[in-house]
Amino acid sequence: MLTDEAKRAYGAEGTRRLLDDARLEIVREAKNAASPKSVVHAVAEVRYVDGERADLDVENGHFRVSAAAGLPAGARTVAEALGELRGALAERSYAALVRILSTDTRGAIEVDMRSLVGGLEHPDALEVKVHGETAEVDVPGGHKVLLRREAGVWRVHDFD
Repeated sequence: MLTDEAKRAYGAEGTRRLLDDARLEIVREAKNAASPKSVVHAVAEVRYVDGERADLDVENGHFRVSAAAGLPAGARTVAEALGELRGALAERSYAALVRILSTDTRGAIEVDMRSLVGGLEHPDALEVKVHGETAEVDVPGGHKVLLRREAGVWRVHDFD
């Protein structure tokens, strides 16, 4: 079960020594795994060249994808949660971002978004303060949108 690199590094004699040194631990772990009370949970992690990963769990003797981009979040560690955040941001995916947020944060963002969407329902009726190449709009619900003209096109610069 050694990797090709480990086989080259240890060779047959080095592998034999490793097994001899760990024999008691190997026997103990084998007995524990064979116990009717034991539960063995096998997981594989596949890393892609771009840094993304997929997790596979063994279920009924078959590997099943348990986590990958686009699937519901299931971070087991802080590092995994940070990896999911990176993936959502790298994909520019609002749906992926919302899936990984805490319930409180997701709720607060959704309330703010609904309020902003409602406040922008009739954009022609909003008072716009234009200052040369910038504009400011107070949106009902306590929001403010700042715009900037770039090459003749108005773009949203910031909003809250």
